[in-house]
Amino acid sequence: MQAPSVGGVMLPRGNGQSVRLSRGASLTDFAEKIGANPASLVGVMMNLGEMVTATQSVSDETLRLLADEMNFVLEIVSPEEEDRELLESFDIEFGEDEGDEEDLVVRPPVVTVMGHVDHGKTRLLDTIRKTNVVAGEAGGITQHIGAYQVATVVNEEERRITFIDTPGHEAFTAMRARGAKSTDIAILVVAANDGVMPQTIEALNHAKAAGVPIVVAVNKIDVEGADPTKVRGQLTEFGLVAEEYGGDTMFVDISAKQGLNIEALLEAVVLTADASLDLRANPEQDAQGIAIESHLDKGRGAVATVLVQRGTLRVGDTMVVGDAYGRVRAMLDDKGENVEEAGPSTPVLVLGLTNVPGAGDNFLVVDEDRTARQIAEKRAARERNANFARRGVRFSLENLDEALKAGLVQELNLIIKGDASGSVEALESSLLQLDVGEEVDIRVLHRGVGAVTESDIDLATGSDAIVIGFNVRAAGRAAQMAEREGVDVRYYSVIYQAIEEIEAALKGMLKPEFEEVELGTAEIREVFRSSKLGNIAGVLVRSGEVKRNTKARLLRDGKVIAESLNISGLRRFKDDVTEIREGFEGGINLGNFNDIKVDDVIATYEMREKPRG
Repeated sequence: MQAPSVGGVMLPRGNGQSVRLSRGASLTDFAEKIGANPASLVGVMMNLGEMVTATQSVSDETLRLLADEMNFVLEIVSPEEEDRELLESFDIEFGEDEGDEEDLVVRPPVVTVMGHVDHGKTRLLDTIRKTNVVAGEAGGITQHIGAYQVATVVNEEERRITFIDTPGHEAFTAMRARGAKSTDIAILVVAANDGVMPQTIEALNHAKAAGVPIVVAVNKIDVEGADPTKVRGQLTEFGLVAEEYGGDTMFVDISAKQGLNIEALLEAVVLTADASLDLRANPEQDAQGIAIESHLDKGRGAVATVLVQRGTLRVGDTMVVGDAYGRVRAMLDDKGENVEEAGPSTPVLVLGLTNVPGAGDNFLVVDEDRTARQIAEKRAARERNANFARRGVRFSLENLDEALKAGLVQELNLIIKGDASGSVEALESSLLQLDVGEEVDIRVLHRGVGAVTESDIDLATGSDAIVIGFNVRAAGRAAQMAEREGVDVRYYSVIYQAIEEIEAALKGMLKPEFEEVELGTAEIREVFRSSKLGNIAGVLVRSGEVKRNTKARLLRDGKVIAESLNISGLRRFKDDVTEIREGFEGGINLGNFNDIKVDDVIATYEMREKPRG
């Protein structure tokens, strides 16, 4: 059955047939799936009131609109599903151990430390790995994700534990959530003197959502007011019942500052892993895992910290990490020493990638450089199309439909550059969660790792965007170019300072709300006639003050006779004045309005902008 024609060209009718398209597909992609001419689909979109070119990446909503019009059922393929299909086309299975049961060996547990800000997460990791991270960091907050491996002795056997060090401030919710997904066990740090706080619950929910066992570290037991028993009681309400109370959650009382009971905490992690999890992996297969952090190093190029989850990664392997690829030139362990190979649950810094991958990107080892390049290029193209098609993300999702229909949406375009992909991702995620009302729309046009470049300024110029540099500056002529083009480039070294400033800017973008403020009232005692100025009211100011060029309304016997009048003239005796205060007499001219009588009241007011809350 044929659909109605467009420009004389008959179009296929779907009759409920399903069409699978990736996010950010174009009309050309749609046309190929249904055997139509792309130009005719452009015509259909024009009939629907949408101007779209044949090769332009379009949003999911636009594709659905077209599919509905032609009676097709549109199925948007998720990025994860698309990636799986892409890898299957190269005969690669991701996320599963290959080989038989006897090929699997025990691997170390991967642990993320979570908890409320200032409850001692960084100090605990600091104590565990005997290095000082805090001292060299702006704002005293962990700015980057790292990974470290430590050894402990349990039942006279050496056991290793890998720690993923995720930033602790509330701004990094997204990274903590992602950290939990690559994690086997979560350590929930709760200060014994503070007890359960909002972010403690938030962290707990992340761990539960990821389905990982939890070990509770009750920190600061050496501080005045510490009450570890109270912490146990509070967490019982959230389903974490201590072993001593008949539950299955291990609680360990520690002092990260004094180094008390740290070995007992590590032992609790190992025992929890042995009791709750089957942590085994095949070290003989090609390596697969996850990128924990990545950045651009001046001397070494793109470097990424990766966590091997299965297989063994070796120097010389060809790997794909997200949309980056390359041959592993060198690997460094958490102490900065060169290593030749890394087995399951081992974190290493990898050198040799073509570009900086995103934090949280999966990595895999492939046989040929050509295969790696093809996978990376297809992933990059998919991401680019999705970004082009993605409409701005609303702060207030509940009101998106009403705002769009009412035409109230305003956009703040952003370009985010940072020194590490984890920080950039966290900053973007935090900005998207800001709640500044219903009228503002945010769109991150581009985010990347490295200095602010001229191409960033070009993009900002063409799209009225603000550039945010996090621990990076403008490179080369980019700073002069930004100044010349009037592009606003803002630099930050502490992430929540950036969030606060952007939030303030967004509040400024909201349409101003005005309220009426009464200035003063004047009672008319006498009316003077002037051939040149019309009627002039001789008044006594009863309250407040009357100012020239403000708005006024005329009241007679308590009723409003006239609105939106203007105090165009104000005199005291023979002098022109700008204001007359309460208790003083003067003359008021209301411009062209002359219907005034004795005992009328002139009430003056002005409209003031209401500050946003």
